[in-house]
Amino acid sequence: MFTRLDQIMIQIPDVDRPDPNAAAAVQELLGGKFGEMSTLNNYLYQSFNFRNKSKLKPFYDLVTSITAEELGHVELVAHGINKIQAGSTTYKEPDDTPLESVKNMRLSYPYLAGAQGAMPRDSMGRPWTGDHVFNSGNLVEDLLHNFFLECGARTHKMKVYEMTDHPAAREVVGFLLVRGGVHVVAYAKALEIATGVNITKLVPVPSLSNKAFNEARKYEEKGVHTKLYTHSTEDFKAIDQIWKGTHPEDGKPLEVIHGFPEGVPVPEYPEVEEEFAPGISQEEFDAISKRLKEGANIK
Repeated sequence: MFTRLDQIMIQIPDVDRPDPNAAAAVQELLGGKFGEMSTLNNYLYQSFNFRNKSKLKPFYDLVTSITAEELGHVELVAHGINKIQAGSTTYKEPDDTPLESVKNMRLSYPYLAGAQGAMPRDSMGRPWTGDHVFNSGNLVEDLLHNFFLECGARTHKMKVYEMTDHPAAREVVGFLLVRGGVHVVAYAKALEIATGVNITKLVPVPSLSNKAFNEARKYEEKGVHTKLYTHSTEDFKAIDQIWKGTHPEDGKPLEVIHGFPEGVPVPEYPEVEEEFAPGISQEEFDAISKRLKEGANIK
């Protein structure tokens, strides 16, 4: 089962500079082949189908714990996209073509079908597909795949970072570079324990430190790259048999946190009247409120 908190992982800045094309680029980190929906669902189904959990519990605990964090990453990228697109259009009467300003954007689908929100698609608008999920059932093969997947995801994050200087995009990507780096090292360490081969010598892939990115460097200075969360206070404690020792890049001690990272409130988004969202007038809101109060016997 999962516990959901009404929080996201970091504060995403409010920026009065909408950039639909930047949002389209960040969509790759959500619904692309190496995006957060792919990492989430790869680990999710590997955890569902894991063989011999009792004997291989540290590896199961690792995959399962990272799965939970990936849910938060999907959520974070979606809110990042929402922040980047916010204010792309303004309300006008329908005959005054209020959505004309976005008709020639590289990715217009969010304005046609999503009320300017994130969607489970890549940067070209292609829908995310379960074909991106790999689960062989073989522990070493799956761990090796996960290591490659995280390295590919890291490459894409770097490219998106270089593609836009939008503050909301860079804040999200910088944080994910650090947390994705944690997962790269975690799977490398798991492979070393499973096979005896020191995969950590390959890190980082690409061979560029996160410290080269301003928005990533500040998180590393806080030690975010050394912590792995179980996202549970009671379960998955065998993870510390894998996440231990020191970080291969800077030698700082690694730490397992039996619980959740500290988050921030989920952003509030205003109505977008030109998109008919949420489509509830003040009069309708008052009527809904009245019915809710009557149903709860509140006067």
